[in-house]
Amino acid sequence: MSQKRNGTLTAAWTGVPSDDDPALPPERRAVTGSGGRWRRRRQRGERLMVPKAEFRSYYGLPVLNQPTWKAPDIAGYLFLGGLAGASSGLAAAAELTARPDLARAARIGAVGALAGSLYGLIHDLGRPARFVNMLRVFKVTSPMSVGSWLLAAYGPQATLAAASAVTGRLPMLGRAAGIGAGVLGVGVATYTAALISDTAVPVWHDGRRELPYLFAGSAAASAGGLGLLAAPLSQAGPASRIAVAGTLVEVLAAKVMQRCLGPVAEPLKDGPSGRLLRWGERLGVTGAVLGATAGRRSRLAAGVAGAALLVGSACTRFGLFRAGQKSAADPRYTVRPQREHLELRTDQRP
Repeated sequence: MSQKRNGTLTAAWTGVPSDDDPALPPERRAVTGSGGRWRRRRQRGERLMVPKAEFRSYYGLPVLNQPTWKAPDIAGYLFLGGLAGASSGLAAAAELTARPDLARAARIGAVGALAGSLYGLIHDLGRPARFVNMLRVFKVTSPMSVGSWLLAAYGPQATLAAASAVTGRLPMLGRAAGIGAGVLGVGVATYTAALISDTAVPVWHDGRRELPYLFAGSAAASAGGLGLLAAPLSQAGPASRIAVAGTLVEVLAAKVMQRCLGPVAEPLKDGPSGRLLRWGERLGVTGAVLGATAGRRSRLAAGVAGAALLVGSACTRFGLFRAGQKSAADPRYTVRPQREHLELRTDQRP
């Protein structure tokens, strides 16, 4: 049985007042928000009568569908694509500064890395025709579409530049193609960050602001490692400098990303993915320091530094890939951030 008092429907016979009963203290009343929705304003010092609800997924199952990408194919594609693009940029810089041996090594390395990355991508797609189908339209809002067209424009120029460097024929055309590949190589080295960020995978999506810098630094470090490994000491100066700069950017971006992600950064620190990322940082820093010091005087030290930089960059890419898979499989990294965002928006309402 209920009665209406001052326009408010109350449960009189049970003695339970409604949320807007004047008899209630202000902090216990419900207030009306925009759009006629009701919410309860929690005042400072209010004591919760029940434990705060803990949101979990159904039977602990993943909230998100697991990425269909395979680790060897796509993680290798991320690493080799970055190596190819940054190597073309290094080759163009070496060509413009009269370092032909470094330019030749970087051009050949870029084509080799490009072939490996395309193999990984096409193998993951299942049929080569699927890659061709992505070129049927150009959609600027789709990282996959932009990346496909980037690769389609970059590949022939990188191949022509490498062929000219190996055969010695058509040097002017090879030089122009090498510079064009160097310009496009910047996009090739970094667009994969936008590609994986444009997903619902928590680590990748929430780290979308830092990932392009991390990928650019990792790609530059790997290209510098290739130059140290293949070029003579007299021409390896730009490779050493780009390795130091790339490692510095990569390490700083990784630290900022872990701090900004908060609890979602746990896959970047724990488990196999965390170990891969730590080894990537150690090898990268070791290779950069060794290449900038002893690598300038010793061919052996330069080779060891180059190998460390390449392996370190590969560990970083594979670690990031596995961290993304882990964050998608654990519902905590999906539900908890969404709940925190919702509470923040609720607290900011007037």
